[in-house]
Amino acid sequence: MKTLATTATTAALLALALLASQPTYAADNTPKDADGQDAFSFGVIGDIPYGEQEIAKFPARIRDLNADRSLDFVAHVGDIKNGSSVCSDGYFAFIREQFDTFELPLVFTPGDNEWVDCHRANNGAYNPLERLAKLREVFFNEPGKTLGATMPVKSQEALGLPENVRFTENRIAFSVVNVQGSNNSLQPWSGLGETAVTPEQQAEVEYRTEAVLDQIRATFSDAARRNDRAVVLMAQADMFDPSLLAAASANPAVVSGFREIVDAIVEETNRFDAPVYLINGDSHVFAENQPLAPGSPWLDIYGQEAAADDLQRITVDGSANATNYVRFTASGNSAGGPVLSWEKVPFTR
Repeated sequence: MKTLATTATTAALLALALLASQPTYAADNTPKDADGQDAFSFGVIGDIPYGEQEIAKFPARIRDLNADRSLDFVAHVGDIKNGSSVCSDGYFAFIREQFDTFELPLVFTPGDNEWVDCHRANNGAYNPLERLAKLREVFFNEPGKTLGATMPVKSQEALGLPENVRFTENRIAFSVVNVQGSNNSLQPWSGLGETAVTPEQQAEVEYRTEAVLDQIRATFSDAARRNDRAVVLMAQADMFDPSLLAAASANPAVVSGFREIVDAIVEETNRFDAPVYLINGDSHVFAENQPLAPGSPWLDIYGQEAAADDLQRITVDGSANATNYVRFTASGNSAGGPVLSWEKVPFTR
């Protein structure tokens, strides 16, 4: 016959087992592995869906990601539409409905096609700032939570930028920031008849950029304090777009909207002295390189005296090339070799 003491002991052991099975969280209330040893994977897409045919395929693309049981979460690095379609409330609602079918946590950062470039006549001649507010209403109505399955994240909701989030996983710090193509939203709103940057446009860029800089610095500071193994930055803009290289070499003002952000990335990467990965979309062609390594022309374009050897950039395929997602795998703590590895995984259709 069981005694009360035996029953109490059994109950205590069960409680301890249950507690051990629950996820643990880093000091900033973000998730990390309970034992700190497990490898994990995440998928990244961007610049998708573009056009009617790709919109029709998008539910199947999401099903492919849901079916990849190796993934812990998915990130969409912006541009949920092409640059010549209307930025309508109805379209935003449709994409949100699709995002809600993710069975994995989904981290999303807006792209320029869904707000910055919405001033264009064929986009509906919207005020981009009004569209940005609408995006925040539709996609970031629950700050601190991901879309799809819930994963807690730390957001800049208090600053009015709920889309800027960070979290940690197995001693890797992730920071997702709203950095835009179109020179970080410094190109004139020609669709509204503007030939120069407006005061409200300039104010938004300055405020958002300062918030991005704050988050980047906080990410690296916390990563160093926790002795994290790597930092992963995600943004929509390709700040090292090869198609802009010639123009930017002749006139660095073409990428002036990125200058302060690149300054911060170089400074923090070199201070951190561990691998840093920058994942972006925007330019639509898969690339993997070190854009700020010694000898890179981007060093001169951005006025950098020091190279950032530890920065690895990965651009995901987009637009007509968005026939795959990129699966990133983080090694376990005890594993040798690179912290992150990646491969392109074709969609089934």
